[in-house]
Amino acid sequence: MPDRGLRFLCPNGHLGFAPLHTDSFRRGLASGVDFIVADSGSDDIGPGPLGSDTSVSPLTWQTHDLEQMLLASRRLGIPMIVGSAGDTGTNSRVDLYVQIIRELAAKHSLPPFRLGYFYSEVTHGRLFEELAAGRRIEGLDGRPHLDADTIRRTDRIVAMAGVHPYIRLLDAGADVIIGGRSSDSVLFAAPAIRSGYPEGLAYYLGKVLECASFNAEPYGGKESVVGEITGDSVYVTAMHPDQRCTVASVSAHAMYERANPFYEYVAGGLLDMTKCRYEQVDERTTRVTGPTFHPASPVRVKLEGAGKVGERFIGMAAIRDPYVISRLDDVIGWAQERVRSAVSAKDYQLYYHVYGRNGVMSDMEPVRNPKPHEVLIVVEAVAGDPNVAHEVCLMGTRQLFYARLGQSTGTAGGVAFLLDEVLRASPAYEWTMNHTMAVDDPLELFPTQVITVAS
Repeated sequence: MPDRGLRFLCPNGHLGFAPLHTDSFRRGLASGVDFIVADSGSDDIGPGPLGSDTSVSPLTWQTHDLEQMLLASRRLGIPMIVGSAGDTGTNSRVDLYVQIIRELAAKHSLPPFRLGYFYSEVTHGRLFEELAAGRRIEGLDGRPHLDADTIRRTDRIVAMAGVHPYIRLLDAGADVIIGGRSSDSVLFAAPAIRSGYPEGLAYYLGKVLECASFNAEPYGGKESVVGEITGDSVYVTAMHPDQRCTVASVSAHAMYERANPFYEYVAGGLLDMTKCRYEQVDERTTRVTGPTFHPASPVRVKLEGAGKVGERFIGMAAIRDPYVISRLDDVIGWAQERVRSAVSAKDYQLYYHVYGRNGVMSDMEPVRNPKPHEVLIVVEAVAGDPNVAHEVCLMGTRQLFYARLGQSTGTAGGVAFLLDEVLRASPAYEWTMNHTMAVDDPLELFPTQVITVAS
């Protein structure tokens, strides 16, 4: 462990999802840091990008952030680490980022440096072998254990790496690391653990930094934050002059995105935050002590899988007629019945999302307003055959206009259409895997490679 703390700059909580803000990034660099680290992946974008092996972030935005980080890393001579490349961390996204780094090095005539990367995809065959050997792949959050049928309906699978491939690549002398799918916190924890810092503090450092300025107030996304780890503490400082990392904002972020606000699971163990203590040390900095880490054996690696459900179309219908709104369930029921009776194909799914009533939370919505003054119904139809999906969506949307209600006297209908047609959307995918698999070697699913990049 160094005599002084180890300092990490995180410029973006989801690299490429929106461009990082360069002013606070430069302030962070000027403060003196040892690593520049950013996560690039998220489940928040849904299963579609993983299943289709695409990115939701525009290439120009991803390139912008990689360029800012790479130039700073090479100018200062400090490592740069990016995990879950290209939103999903699939092999093609890792290859994309490796190619971008090569092109940026040539564009700026950078001196030679070592680029390390690793893959995270898992083949269907590997999982079939696990099942054939009688090894259980355990489901999370109430899912049943993995079976062969689920593997077959999955298009693409990634494993979530722990600190292990990052430490291996740092040991191999990598100046820049592009990682496949990874737990967010491990990108920061790996260098700290490698340098001898306590695991509990190292994983906490990663947990609190992975979304960058989301741990600060007032809210402002895509601003840089600096975290420092010492032998007994983690310090978190906002780089934007109008933001502060406070006891409230930092502790709230530590509880962010989890069923249990005090636990964070990674490949190899559990970060326990039940004994964390928070202290405001200056206007923009909070000190944290007390997190612990409980190693697990065997190491269990989380698997994420996505499979295509079908083609998808979207229709939109707005309603302001108070009588129609009061009979909304009858209107939707009428439209559903007309689709059932008119569409010969039966292999389809039809959904009505009612914005203004419960469009965001559906049946979980606790606020029941029986008389909204207007609503927007988004009609979603999914089927394997795009022609069927189009027909179902078109009929399911237009029949809202024709619904017969007992006391309605108007002949013009109570529905307004933003567009007369329905729109083809991206294909529909579903999460098929949220499971963990035991491994003998925490590196076995994550092959690493180091190359020299010369302009």
